[in-house]
Amino acid sequence: MAYEFIKVDREGPVTVITLNRPDVMNAMHSPAHFEMDDALNAFVADPDQWVGIVTGAGDRAFSAGNDLKHQATGGVMKSPPSGFAGLTSRFDLTKPLIAAVNGVAMGGGFEIALACDIILASENAVFALPEPRVGLAALAGGLHRLPRAIGTKRAMGMILTARRVSAAEGKELGFVHDVTAPQDLMDAARALAKSICELGPMSIRASKEAVYKGLDEPSLEAALRGQNKYPAIAALYASEDFKEGPLAFAQKRAPQWKGR
Repeated sequence: MAYEFIKVDREGPVTVITLNRPDVMNAMHSPAHFEMDDALNAFVADPDQWVGIVTGAGDRAFSAGNDLKHQATGGVMKSPPSGFAGLTSRFDLTKPLIAAVNGVAMGGGFEIALACDIILASENAVFALPEPRVGLAALAGGLHRLPRAIGTKRAMGMILTARRVSAAEGKELGFVHDVTAPQDLMDAARALAKSICELGPMSIRASKEAVYKGLDEPSLEAALRGQNKYPAIAALYASEDFKEGPLAFAQKRAPQWKGR
């Protein structure tokens, strides 16, 4: 599929998806949601793609969120079942995603970042859920993911004031993994993706699924008892990589991961 509002680059086992509407600060409208859905579907389906990076075009914004001007002028506001940006309701994605936040991440833009597994931020990144300022609410996951990431009281301090948070404060609060100079952001994201790719991809997917599904269990005991029923963990046990890792260790060589 040829994309108009995003760019997709495959760099070895890493897929880089760039939100590409810099003239409107990479705000999302219906066509962009469906392009993201298609790109993420392709990422999921490709056995040779192990890690994804999501970033924004230009140096001003990761994404300003919902394209309010498009909405106000009667533009169609539809999204796929996978949610805002084809991501926020995609709960079966076990491949890791890194958000490389290169500027403003407001509203839906912040929700895209929160739907990723790791957030790297440029020093000029700014985060907020400002929907109440325009009579809306952050219903694409922000109201649920942010409290889970930083705790209820700190999240409510952001949500109920719609205040802006810098990259440095985001790291202090705990939702930002690391902060870089603007010119170093994508190098840092690629280095992080490379470090993940050095590990067993089946192990990474099983670990991600166990964390998220385990958090939804009613207790630690239930999480431990239930984890062997999770699809990615069952796939890990049945994989060639499950045999390759210990064998490579015993033979004192680097493992040759296949992702299956």
